[in-house]
This record gives sequence, C-alpha cells and structure tokens, in this order.
Amino acid sequence: MEFTVRTLSEEPGLRERFPEFHRQAWPRFVHEGNGAGPLWPRIFTDFADFQFGLWDEAGALVAIGNSIPLICDGSMADLPSDIPEILERGVAVKRDGRRPTALSALAAIVDPAHRSRGVSRPVIEAMGEIARRHGLKTLVAPVRPSLKQLYPLTPMERYVTWTRADGGVFDPWLRVHQRMGAEIMRVAPKAMVVTDTVARWEEWTGLRFPESGTYVVAGAFQPVKIDVRRDIGRYEEANVWMKHATGG
Repeated sequence: MEFTVRTLSEEPGLRERFPEFHRQAWPRFVHEGNGAGPLWPRIFTDFADFQFGLWDEAGALVAIGNSIPLICDGSMADLPSDIPEILERGVAVKRDGRRPTALSALAAIVDPAHRSRGVSRPVIEAMGEIARRHGLKTLVAPVRPSLKQLYPLTPMERYVTWTRADGGVFDPWLRVHQRMGAEIMRVAPKAMVVTDTVARWEEWTGLRFPESGTYVVAGAFQPVKIDVRRDIGRYEEANVWMKHATGG
C-alpha cells in the first residue's frame, strides 16, 4: 500500500489532529501530564517541517509522527537523559542558529483502526526520509515499548532483554525498530517524570488512593508513588533509546 506523507508546514490543518492520536496512544497522565516539560508546544510552531502525517490511498490520516532536530553524535554518552532535554537541545539549536546533526523521534503513532495494515514501518521510514532531507545522519528514538504496561513490576533493563524463539526482541514495537536495522543503545530510566496532586492522579486513573504507597496503574510502565501527606503522585517512565542510520 502506498502512503502520502505531508508535513505540518505543508498541511497546517494537521496541527488539530495530533492531540487525538496522542490521546489514543498514551495514558492520560502521559498525554495531559507535565512529563514532556514546558517546551512541547514549540515542536508545532518552531519545527513544523519535522511533524507529519501519513495518508492512505483513500485519503484517511492513518498515522502521525513528531520529531525534533538537535545536536547529538549518536553515541551512548551523548544521548539526552530525558524528553525535556531532547526538547531543550532542539530549541537551543534553533535559537543559536546552529546546524543540527541528528533527528530525535518524539512520537510515531498509528491509528488503532489501521494497526493491522503494516503502517508502523512506513511511519519510521518517513521520519528517516525527513532526516535525510535535512542532512541529518542519525535518527534516535526514545521508544515506549508497546507491551511494557502489561509488566509494570519488571524493570525496563530486564524487559528489553526478553526475546522470542526466533531471536527477535519480545516487544512488538521494539521489534519493528530492530527489523529496520535499529540498535538498542540504552535504557533512559527517567525519560519522563509526571508529578501532580493526588486528586489529579485519581481523575487520570479512576482509582482512589486512600493512603501513601506504591500503586500499579493501568497504562503505566512501573508503579506510581503516592504521597497523601504531601499531596503528590509521582511516576517515572523509562524509555528505550534506539538508533537508526539514515544515510543523510
């Protein structure tokens, strides 16, 4: 199947479609929380050439991608520690008029109604093509493994070592990247940290937290820590850094 890729610069109306894809893919505490930091909205205003959609032959928007160019040599030591740092690096490059060297993925989301149509790979391919178009030799991605939420008590460092009988990695989304030649670099243990009031966490999760403690929450990669006395809930999400060569 052929897909048409258009960036936000080419299709300004795409801006209104991104939130619905984010809501479909992420738990509310990720989509609505403060884990990405205050710079997230800048990707739409300052980096429109790097936000895109994929349309199928019938004209349906089937997937979206969000990314940001930054300076990163692709080595393990130079990978950003978290999502806010990715955004900070990207914004700093643009502010200072410097030339970026890599593209970092931020989201690659397929509409649930189209997930059995082989769209995942074309989304990543589109991101790689955008990187090449801008002369960026490396595509890095802080990947959210798709099945990790089913194993919240297993540390991410162990989860990424799980394999199938054929030798491929256990997680389907990590496996898509692996089959495209990406390598796992390292785990980012606190790629996103979400903090908010206990009431807000109860709204997000539909649960009650009558006492302080650690709670397993649907959609979370690891338990959420609730402190009733301080009126705060804290969630630390690990992501998996993977690297693609773009040939840019």
